[in-house]
Formats: sequence, structure tokens, C-alpha cells
Amino acid sequence: MQTLQNEESRPLVSFVIPYYDVPIEMLRECIDSILAIELDDNEREIILVDDGSEVSPLNELIDCQDQLVYLRQKNQGLSGARNRGIELCHGQYIQFVDADDLLIKANYDHCMMLLREKHPDVVMFNHTSEEKDVDSPYLFDGPLTGAEYMRRNNLRASAWGYVFKKKLLMQLRFTQGLLHEDEEFTPQLILRAEELYATDTCAYYYRIRAGSIVHNADKEWLQRRLDDAEYVLFQLDHLAQTLHGAENLALRRRVAQLSMDYLYNIITLTKSEKELDERIERLAKRGLFPLPEADYTAKYKMFRRMVKSKMGRKLMLRTLPLLT
Repeated sequence: MQTLQNEESRPLVSFVIPYYDVPIEMLRECIDSILAIELDDNEREIILVDDGSEVSPLNELIDCQDQLVYLRQKNQGLSGARNRGIELCHGQYIQFVDADDLLIKANYDHCMMLLREKHPDVVMFNHTSEEKDVDSPYLFDGPLTGAEYMRRNNLRASAWGYVFKKKLLMQLRFTQGLLHEDEEFTPQLILRAEELYATDTCAYYYRIRAGSIVHNADKEWLQRRLDDAEYVLFQLDHLAQTLHGAENLALRRRVAQLSMDYLYNIITLTKSEKELDERIERLAKRGLFPLPEADYTAKYKMFRRMVKSKMGRKLMLRTLPLLT
């Protein structure tokens, strides 16, 4: 097993896998998918951060231990595991991969081609939860600045949805203890990109599992999820107030999009008019409600009109939960 990295032979990409009690067959499939990518051994670094799992997976990974950097720590959550992985990275680029997901070889190789030929700050790609060998087009847009991309598009915030230059991070890290920390992290990172390429190719297989953070339906958990979403909104809104020009406009769009998602989740997850009214009041005090009038998407414009009125909110409380 690797313990030290020779500074003179810097990998092209460091793959960071946070691990916590994921079935070993899923972890193995994840690692195998990374090893299948068209990279030489010296171009690839795989960092497995065991975030205090019940049993170390190493005994089940004997045949590939020499290709892993393994670290076991006390449980700190996904953010803490990713942050520790960042500390261990030697690669020019970083790619996060959840332990129960995997990379789709042919499509991710397309992203590696962009990395080698264009040397961008970020390559963004799509994901799928369908067949892992999904055939998707190798089309891309770029180069764009991160601000230009965010002004034109609804940002996909998942931290595993792009590969990025490590130097973009500077002091940026994930906030520990925060659910959906990607929503806070990704916009800040993307705004730092001077050259970004975006492709619609589905390079990442996202596995939907019952009981995962995103799909936990416990009431207390849902309240925490909404509280954390509100926290992220306020943090990004505060940051936007310090920015100017294209960066301000880009982050304003992101805050508006997240505000819509936040209100939608309140409606569909709580089904409570009282909860919706109380949270809208808090948004209004911060100047985040009513949602800004902007031509972002047809869905955004329709939602903004509906949620602005009491009657529209009552209608959505009756209908939206039935559609999800």
C-alpha cells in the first residue's frame, strides 16, 4: 500500500473516495471503475478515506492495496472525509467519487481527453442512475469562465459531478456537519474557474439507495435538511453581496434557483402551510422573497408566479406532493 507520494511524479488526477459502511461489493466496483479509466499508474492516485466504518474494508481489497492510499479516521461525516482526502491529494486535479457509485469508462475517458487537450480548470459532466454503460454524446461547451457558465445554466452542485484543478481550492473546504454541503461548496469553486468545459456525457453512475442521506425520510432529518438548506442560502446570499459584475449575477441566479428548490422541498416534504409561511417570512426578512423576476427557465418563472400568492401556495400544497 502506498503511504508516501514522490513529489517529483505528480499524478494527473487524485480520486477521493469517502467510505463509511458501504457494502464491500459496491466499494470494489467503484475502485475497479477508476482503475479502468485510461490513465497510466503514475497518472492516477486513489485515496480511500475510511470515515470510522465498523469494519475496515482492507482485508477485502488485498489484490489492489498497492494502488490505494488508505486512511482510517474517527467518524466526521462526508465533509470531514472529503476534507481529509483533499489534504492527502498530490494530483493536479481532484475527482470525488462516492463509495457506492462508479465512473462510466468510455464517457469518463472523454472527460480525460478534454483534460489532456485543453488543460482547463474544471470539466463538468452529467450523471445517470440507469444502465452503467449508457451511450451518450461526446459534445461539450467551452471554454467558459465559471461565472459565464453559472449565468447561462442551472448549476448541478454535486461535488462528484466535475473534475477540477486542486489549486482552485486555496482555503475552500466543505463545512462539516452540514447536509448537502455540496450546495455551498460547488458555486464557490466554480466561480473561481477561468476555463471551464461542460459536457452532457453521462460519465458518473449515481446509485440510488434507500436510507442514504438524500433519501432519508425521518421527520427530524427532514427538518435538519431544510434548516441546512436555509443556512446555505443565507451564506451564498451574503457572499453574493461582496461580488460585482458577472460573478454577482451568476451567484444571484444560483441563490434564486436554490430558493425555488428550497420552497419546493418545503411543500413536498412537509405538506404544511404553517411551515411554508414561517420559512417564507424568514426569507422575506433577508430580501430573498418574493423570488426575483428573471427569465432563468420556464419552470422558474411559473413557480415564482405561483408561490408569490397565498392562493398559488395553497394550490401547490394540494397538488405538488401528489406528483412527487
